Amino acid sequence: MPRQKLPASQPSNHLIMKTRNQVYITLGLAGLLALASCKVNQVYKRPGDLKAANLYRDSLKTDTTSMASLPWRSLFADTILQNLIQEGINNNLDLKTAVLKIAEAQATLQASKAAYLPSLSAGVQATKAKSSQAALNFPAGTGINLNTTTYQASLNASWEVNIWGQLSSLKRQALANFLQSDAAKRAVQTQLIADIANNYYNLLSLDQQLRITEETVKNRIKDVETMTALKEGAIVNGAAVVQSEANRYAAEVSIPDLKQSIRETENALDILLARAPGPVNRATLTQQVPIAQLSAGLSTQLLSNRPDVQASEYAFRSAFENTNVAHSYFYPTLTITASGGLSTLQLKNFFDNSVFYNLVGGLTQPIFNKGQNKARYRIAQAQQQEAFNTFQQTLLSAGQEVSNALYSYQNAGTKQQLRAKQIAALQKSVSYTNELLRYSSATNYTDVLTSEQSLLAAQLSGVNDRLQELQAIVNLYRALGGGWQ
Repeated sequence: MPRQKLPASQPSNHLIMKTRNQVYITLGLAGLLALASCKVNQVYKRPGDLKAANLYRDSLKTDTTSMASLPWRSLFADTILQNLIQEGINNNLDLKTAVLKIAEAQATLQASKAAYLPSLSAGVQATKAKSSQAALNFPAGTGINLNTTTYQASLNASWEVNIWGQLSSLKRQALANFLQSDAAKRAVQTQLIADIANNYYNLLSLDQQLRITEETVKNRIKDVETMTALKEGAIVNGAAVVQSEANRYAAEVSIPDLKQSIRETENALDILLARAPGPVNRATLTQQVPIAQLSAGLSTQLLSNRPDVQASEYAFRSAFENTNVAHSYFYPTLTITASGGLSTLQLKNFFDNSVFYNLVGGLTQPIFNKGQNKARYRIAQAQQQEAFNTFQQTLLSAGQEVSNALYSYQNAGTKQQLRAKQIAALQKSVSYTNELLRYSSATNYTDVLTSEQSLLAAQLSGVNDRLQELQAIVNLYRALGGGWQ
């Protein structure tokens, strides 16, 4: 009997099985490609051998409370200093440049996101050509027109399929660079606040030293008058008068240097504020009230609080993704191109049966590339390790700065207590030697001179002790990553 044919509307079992096999093969290839993609591109994880714990030799507290979380206005009680810091944040040129760097990185990030999309271009052209009859080997007298004019309008598209995750790695790299530029901007702001505060406190200390020196000069002018009167009373000789004059000028000669330092510090502060050089409004050193409680928290918090540490980690992440990109060059690329439009030899028939198109899918596997792929990969691996070393070094340096600032603050407090006792003793010494000089021949002016010079030096050092305390607080705040929250 003849075999009965199935109705045309019902597919055969063979066709169904063939279709299923094609689907299974396609899904299997897609799965293999996805699995291979996972092996090509590594997922970023913070290195486990990062030395982030126990970076402080000393700490005022062992809990997670850190003064870095304080807004800078809460750290500085001086409203004049607050206004100067705000002016610096608004106008500082380095900070403005850092903001522009963020805009550059953001544009790069947007471009990396658009890389997933196909490129599309449009073109319109007219081509006039003439062929050689001899080259075409046409017999003479055939009457074929060898001059042609072609009119064409086309759309061209190209799409690189993200099989091995190269485009994803490039996007993650661009994101890391963007975040790095943002962290770098915050690091500039943190440093700016510290620089403004330190220069401001230095200016106040110079003012205080100038006042002490000017007051000392006034007292020594009186000493000269006293020595002159005592010489006339035959209590001291002329040498004492000359020594008192020299002692007065020894103090007075330091005033021009102090004024020079004040001018230079004002100008340095003006640069931070993006001002032309000029005077700076300020309070006095005695009006400054430092924060009562310092807390460093845990050293691991530097990873989230300190902007330059964050920036160095983002640089490492960027290098990590660059290694992924370099690795992907060893694998084939899949590119799909398409073009289509209208083409005709006569402009009047441009829209009549002139449609053309083509679609091409190409898979390119590198075989021999003069060792460029291997070199690119080895370079990327070395740069990744370099970035990690920089990250680790930045973190260690941050811990060192915190430790130094903590110790400086503690020493400043100890020194101020001892300095107060020293100054009190020297003030008594000056008073006693002056009194003895009036009534006892056993005392000469050298004793008075020594006491007065020691007192002035101690008073000026006392100002430096106070400056050390204030600047240690600022430096600790910056070292912990405060000032950008």
